[in-house]
Amino acid sequence: MSAVIYERREVRRARYAVAAVFAVHGAVTGSFATRVPWIQDHAGVSAGQLGLALAFPAIGASLAMPLAGRISHRFGARTALRGLLSLWTLALVLPSLAPNLWTLCLALFVYGASAGTADVAMNALGVDVENRLGKSIMSGLHGMWSAGALVGSAAGTLAAHLGSDARLHHALAAASLTAFGLIACQWVLDLRPTEDEEPPPRFALPPKSALLIGAVGFCAVFAEGAALDWSAVYLRNQLETSAGLAAACTTGFMLTMAVARLAGDAVVNRFGSVRTVRAGGVLAALGGVLIVVADAPAVAMTGFALMGLGIAVVVPLCFAAAGRSGSNPSLAIAGVATITYTSGLVAPSAIGGLAQLTSLVVSFGLVTVLACGLVVFAGVLRTSDRDRPQVPRPNVALPDLKP
Repeated sequence: MSAVIYERREVRRARYAVAAVFAVHGAVTGSFATRVPWIQDHAGVSAGQLGLALAFPAIGASLAMPLAGRISHRFGARTALRGLLSLWTLALVLPSLAPNLWTLCLALFVYGASAGTADVAMNALGVDVENRLGKSIMSGLHGMWSAGALVGSAAGTLAAHLGSDARLHHALAAASLTAFGLIACQWVLDLRPTEDEEPPPRFALPPKSALLIGAVGFCAVFAEGAALDWSAVYLRNQLETSAGLAAACTTGFMLTMAVARLAGDAVVNRFGSVRTVRAGGVLAALGGVLIVVADAPAVAMTGFALMGLGIAVVVPLCFAAAGRSGSNPSLAIAGVATITYTSGLVAPSAIGGLAQLTSLVVSFGLVTVLACGLVVFAGVLRTSDRDRPQVPRPNVALPDLKP
């Protein structure tokens, strides 16, 4: 009995460690996003050239993600996460050092590749801890990512307000986050493959199950990318609001998603993944309708808040479902991550292109249709009869978690 209690304590400690890792990962993103204007000026690139450069993180992530499973297989989950997370935190420095477009593209490619591999490794560990606990925790973990991003963006906003050099700001942030990440990684599960387990391929197409689950994630991330990048523009241009109110709409959307993710596990544990995503799809679609028909800022802002509430837990649940969908969780998670990253890359330009041809109202009509897809296809997230997290995989033993 004492051994069982000890094991549960180790798993609970690993849960908090992975949550800290998610927060570190998000803080890097928030730190970078707030200094993009400084990076643009330093590199001397136009708005169009910056748009080109900002496509490279998603390209780097999509190409590198399949490698995460092989790295974890070779070095063990804890060592792999230490290395990959450190690469990600240190890569924060690179974009601010770029003196021109081509070096900026290269820096952002490395930045994205390190982000993607660390993303896969930490989500795989999160899914394993969830399975051992027998209850949903992935929404909360992604909520910690959102909280980290908000903290990172707040620090970046202060640095920008003080007029600090982004190279100094990012160097200090990278050093601090690397140290914090290494400390957190000491208590994650040190999962290792069994002797007869084949290493995953360096590159492989996502399994069929990951494609179906990824399609659900695609709908959610498309709506997220559209709202993050275009909500302020929508209020400013379509409803002629002030710049401050337009910015507040985007901030409100982010806060809604963060709070919903932090509270989402209780809902998932009560109702299951499928019903939660279907209900979220209804809320997101209702939010989309309010955005499309809005004739006042309050109506549109309510619509964006409902959309954030509806899609908040979808991506965490997609990762959780992928991790339980087959014999190679890392490959399935990498497949889902690749699809969602692609959606995040496509969404802003697709919304802008359609708006150029028609209007932003039509663009968010498309977002509303995709939100309806969450209701229709949520069933692919069902991985058990009760739609609950499963018991630990029998071929993975809980290791000694001493640092």
